[in-house]
Amino acid sequence: MKEYKRHVLWLDYFNSSITREEGRRIPLDRSVKDPKLGELVEAAKILGYNPESEVAKHPKRMSLQSGIVSVEKKEGMKKSAVLLEVAKSLSIVRGRKAAVESSTAPKSQKSPHPQQRR
Repeated sequence: MKEYKRHVLWLDYFNSSITREEGRRIPLDRSVKDPKLGELVEAAKILGYNPESEVAKHPKRMSLQSGIVSVEKKEGMKKSAVLLEVAKSLSIVRGRKAAVESSTAPKSQKSPHPQQRR
């Protein structure tokens, strides 16, 4: 068997909106809805990997665009452990992104207690 030097992580592995049959490999409680390639790259970088990404189509969902991130293998670490580690980091990245978006969103100018008309 050929020994490869990198793990290939498909976006579909982390997508909570698809089933395991369609290619998800992470439990629903650890996956995110419609992950983006940039988020997955950032999650891998946080963990100290040197990720390489490209747009591709997952074999189980050829009609939809997806992507892959490849990371170097760590000695003694199985791919399933890498997937769970990246999934945890991905949820952190998604949380940071949501926090930044909510802090930059325009605030409503309405007062919290509207005056009643008589």
